[in-house]
Amino acid sequence: MEQNNMLAMILAGGRGTRLKELTKKNAKPAVYFGGKYRIIDFPLSNCANSDVNVVGVLTQYEPTQLNAYAGAGQRWGLDTRGSGVYVLPPSEKEGTKFDVYQGTADAITQNIDFIDQFDPDYVLVLSGDHIYKMDYAQMLAYHKEHNADATIAVLPVPMKEASRFGIMNTDENNRIVEFEEKPEHPKSNLASMGIYIFNWKLLRKELMDDKNKKDTHHDFGKDIIPSYLSQNKALYAWKFEGYWKDVGTIDSLWEANMDLLNKNNELNLDDKNWKIYTEDVPSFPHYVSPTGNVEHSYINQGAIISGNVKDSVLFNGVEVAEGADVQQSVLMPGVKVGKGAKVYRAIVAGNVKIDAEAVVGSLSSQEIELISKRVKKGE
Repeated sequence: MEQNNMLAMILAGGRGTRLKELTKKNAKPAVYFGGKYRIIDFPLSNCANSDVNVVGVLTQYEPTQLNAYAGAGQRWGLDTRGSGVYVLPPSEKEGTKFDVYQGTADAITQNIDFIDQFDPDYVLVLSGDHIYKMDYAQMLAYHKEHNADATIAVLPVPMKEASRFGIMNTDENNRIVEFEEKPEHPKSNLASMGIYIFNWKLLRKELMDDKNKKDTHHDFGKDIIPSYLSQNKALYAWKFEGYWKDVGTIDSLWEANMDLLNKNNELNLDDKNWKIYTEDVPSFPHYVSPTGNVEHSYINQGAIISGNVKDSVLFNGVEVAEGADVQQSVLMPGVKVGKGAKVYRAIVAGNVKIDAEAVVGSLSSQEIELISKRVKKGE
């Protein structure tokens, strides 16, 4: 590979328990989003668009579907010579299979041999469960310009919300002088995005040192970053400007889908200069019958609309029968809404059937309903 090269390691092994039934049999990064995408499409597409050609996807919980999906590198153009997407589950050593990575840093440590074979100068470490578009090449240029040992992407957040995040305190040159995990009284509003660029040789040494420690979480935020700071390593904050969403809850996943309906949304999935690539599902075009009505909604191919759909996101193969009313909702692939049924302010999991005349949710409710099994009239 070329000098000054960088490979990416995507941490895609989170349980995603706050997404409830959506992640009961599926890894969080494989959850559907935006009418035709999966969450992991975003970091993978960012890598492809940023000319990061070697990507390791580190999986663990309910990995079957995610492994098969991420392993098809051609979806993101990452299957050409010298590039590829590599699925990396926890290692098997001395006859004992690890069920989980022991921490975010341990996930990289277990894959040191994988990284070494490519001999990179830099390693980009990413979370696999956020919705955003980012040019990692710009971040790398910043890293080189500052002769940094590590660069951390940060997002300026409202000061009143800063206590919810890991906060980076910096000097006037954006060099990080202190890291505080969810501080009660934050000194700045620069929230860590969990996106790091490291010089590989230095990180490799740090990971091996951490591996041999007893009193460690094997975690970047709790161990590796504080260790760098204690050694006075050059850590810099790179300020990100743009849309970013941690879709870790039902409400935040719903909100991110609804954000797409804003014509001025920052994510802009129609941007031809920064495409988000995904699986191409063969299907007929969507169809709106004479009794159907669609207003202010994202409708994917294969959907058949014979009822009313407003302020909603519908995936491939969704059917909304005559007289049905769907508003402020996300209907995942294969959902069937029966005649006269009402679906309001809800996320409906894939292939779920809403029977005729059944009612789900309420337009006046502050709660977002998650529907993961068949709903009959009167339930």
